[in-house]
Amino acid sequence: MKSWMSHIYKIPAILQGILNITLVLVGFTLTFFLLKETWYIFSFMFIDSDVGKTDYEFTEQLLVFFLYFEFIALIIQYFKSGFHFPLRYFIYIGITAIIRLIIIDYTNASNTLLWSISIAVLLGALVLANMKVVRRDEH
Repeated sequence: MKSWMSHIYKIPAILQGILNITLVLVGFTLTFFLLKETWYIFSFMFIDSDVGKTDYEFTEQLLVFFLYFEFIALIIQYFKSGFHFPLRYFIYIGITAIIRLIIIDYTNASNTLLWSISIAVLLGALVLANMKVVRRDEH
């Protein structure tokens, strides 16, 4: 019975290892797409800036760049903080995603107002998450 229980206690460590390997692979994939977005931004700015691309498309791609950047920062922070995802990084990602959504689809004023209110709610949550009482990581 004791040998069986000793194997049960190894399961969380095995799952943690699988999670870590998967997050490293996701990090490399996101880095590839971040570099791809960087090339798109560079080519828009310096190579072919007038080939039918609008400023809204450029802004959309720039915000996608920041989303990739924030997800990579989240993965890095996960490993630095001892296998813990800080809540405030998810809030940053949510705010950036909603801003991107507002820029892409701004035709309906009531939706834009609701998304703006949701950004304000996320900012309030960010203030709470950055309080010393709530934070668990060190800077």
